[in-house]
Amino acid sequence: MSYIEFKNVVKRFGDNTVLDHIDFGIEKGDLVTLLGPSGCGKSTLLRCLSGLEQVSEGQIILNGRDITDVPASKRNIGMVFQQYSLFPNMTVEQNIAFGLKMQKVAPDVIEKKVAEAIAMVELTGKERSYPASLSGGQQQRAALARSIVTEPDVLLLDEPLSAIDAKLRRALQSRIREIQQELGLTTIFVTHDQDEAMVMSDVIQLFHAGRIEQAGSPVQVYTNPVSEFAASFIGSYNILRADEFRALTGEAADDGHVVAIRPETIGVSADPLADDAAYVVEATVVRNVPRGNVLRYTLEASGVEFRVDTLFRSFHLFDDGERVFVAIPKHDCLHIPVEAAFARTAA
Repeated sequence: MSYIEFKNVVKRFGDNTVLDHIDFGIEKGDLVTLLGPSGCGKSTLLRCLSGLEQVSEGQIILNGRDITDVPASKRNIGMVFQQYSLFPNMTVEQNIAFGLKMQKVAPDVIEKKVAEAIAMVELTGKERSYPASLSGGQQQRAALARSIVTEPDVLLLDEPLSAIDAKLRRALQSRIREIQQELGLTTIFVTHDQDEAMVMSDVIQLFHAGRIEQAGSPVQVYTNPVSEFAASFIGSYNILRADEFRALTGEAADDGHVVAIRPETIGVSADPLADDAAYVVEATVVRNVPRGNVLRYTLEASGVEFRVDTLFRSFHLFDDGERVFVAIPKHDCLHIPVEAAFARTAA
């Protein structure tokens, strides 16, 4: 039995089914990310687990206990929202101590626990600061400390980093993951950012239209998408119809399949290539776009456009309109059934 179990959970708002028979388990101590686009149901599931929403059907089990109808205040679940929700009239240490005071913990224990939490989130020196004087990252760390200081059975993080700049966001991703592992704290993280999910997760649950499209480790989900939606959402695969694949490679796709190819697996060269394990194609550079340390090319061959990602090496860049040779590894051409590719879109 898993530490947390969602058993055929359904959530409706009027005639709108937001969660459609969600059924999976979470192991104790894991960080599980609910990943998906806005409106797919991931935050609603989090709120059902916390007790802020009641399920329409199904059960939620926590550590062998059915908490489906248990009030939120009795679930011992910590939650950090996108909005930090710190009390503006309280200092950092007062905000962090608030939950412990509500639990009527002894003052000396509160003092010790708050000091430990402040050190853990690296806010030493900010104990007597008010939220208005803190940066966004500092406020988020204070909110995190307030949630973990009460030693919850589960920590829920609902897109907590979406309002923070990219550099600080990466630093907080690492720190949250370190704290989660140090405490062995079962954590559910909600995000629409696939890179964030890849960096932080033990397990990714990929949501689409109120259902789970795919589940697995970051590597499993990234390298083996089960549908067109999964391929397009994680990894930005090139998705080729059967006729496009034949035009590009000269070979047929499997019957009733589309073909997904990760852009970083494709090699590109100014010189002719010879590789029996790859489809070698001559192509034209349509455009190139720098993306940090990666340069993304859009290429065209036989009327088919596709993307290629390469490391940004300034000593050799291909210009728009330049003719190049590409090698598409055959084993990286994933044939996905059309039924799987489009079933969720129709849901």
